[in-house]
Amino acid sequence: MKLLLVFDFDHTIIDENSDTWIVKCAPERKLPNGLRNSYQPGHWTEYMGRVFAYLGDNGVKEDEMKRTMTTIPFTAGMVDLLGFIGENKELFDCIIVSDSNTVFIDWILKAADFHEVFDEVFTNPAAFSSAGYLTVQNFHAHHCAKCPKNLCKRKVLKEFLDKQLERGVSYTQIMYIGDGGNDLCPVMFLKKNDIAMPRQGYTLEKKISQLAQDLSPVQCSVLVWSSATDIMSYLKLLIKE
Repeated sequence: MKLLLVFDFDHTIIDENSDTWIVKCAPERKLPNGLRNSYQPGHWTEYMGRVFAYLGDNGVKEDEMKRTMTTIPFTAGMVDLLGFIGENKELFDCIIVSDSNTVFIDWILKAADFHEVFDEVFTNPAAFSSAGYLTVQNFHAHHCAKCPKNLCKRKVLKEFLDKQLERGVSYTQIMYIGDGGNDLCPVMFLKKNDIAMPRQGYTLEKKISQLAQDLSPVQCSVLVWSSATDIMSYLKLLIKE
């Protein structure tokens, strides 16, 4: 019996949004207004596709993008937390469910030597074309009205748990560590024994608080964190038990 740790990526593992960080590679480190204003709610992946095309058109190459992305800071305490999980992998399964993309997450985790901490990464597939342009696709299709078109994190989590059960793996507890509005859907799926860990001051914490005020609180326990060392302290207590 293991514990499952589910991590969001942007503003959770890293202290920035990886998709907006890449704009540092653009001419004058900004996007033209027409491109910036072309985003439609729920269609972020298509918007990023246009951003990557713009970078490609302006001669931004893979190595420059990689250099820029690997300067993103981790959130406070996260390096210690991931190191701790890595040292105790026999106790924890660990996955990422993120609206970033495979290329960015892979670069950042490998540069910091954390890629082996995570058993699986579920995010939008990205790759460089033969012309050297970064392209990105939607992770999947789904029917959830609450989530952006390309990714329902509840569906990802449920399918992962079902697949693990088929392999004979079940978890004593699931801990979901995130910050954003799109993390609420999977948190609502968690059971009484599980724990949601929203980042303090971010959208997920506010939405969980609002649900409690509306007298329809989430089923799981809630532990708010501001530094990932808060999460590590909790994991250390659990291990002692």
